[in-house]
Amino acid sequence: MYSDAHIKMLISEDQLKTRVREMAEQLTRDYQEKELVVVAILKGALVFCSDLIRHIALPLEMEVLGVSSYTSGTETTGEVRLSFDLTKPLAGKHLLLVEDIVDTGLTVDFLINTFQARKPASIRICALLQKPARKRVHVPIDYVGFVVEDHFLVGYGLDYAERYRNLPFIGALKVV
Repeated sequence: MYSDAHIKMLISEDQLKTRVREMAEQLTRDYQEKELVVVAILKGALVFCSDLIRHIALPLEMEVLGVSSYTSGTETTGEVRLSFDLTKPLAGKHLLLVEDIVDTGLTVDFLINTFQARKPASIRICALLQKPARKRVHVPIDYVGFVVEDHFLVGYGLDYAERYRNLPFIGALKVV
């Protein structure tokens, strides 16, 4: 068990495992007979996406995409940057963007606008966490794992200054 006085556990490892399996089962039902491309938004969604696709009982393609709107602090810069693009065409395929957390909506809005031009059959958003208190832009989130309060969260892929991604749970970080 990981112990840090600055982190309060909010979502346990068991809760994460259960919810990820439930989401994967729903995705399996929704994407039957479709060409699915699952895109993990780096770096935060990589852990979630890896667990999620292992439970999706369908053939699928997986891609990774580098996007950033944070520097090393706890506040978004408001400027979304694409740092690593997809390697394959999307035309006619069903695109599932997998995010660790949707808070302001700026990143998801940017991605939807960017990928619509590539003519996928559909674009849907799957987010492990949604933080409504920080919303700046309304974006459709088709699959949500957990709705969370306004804390700075770490663990299960989420970081603070590139640390804490390896925690098996989601915790609230008290920045000191």
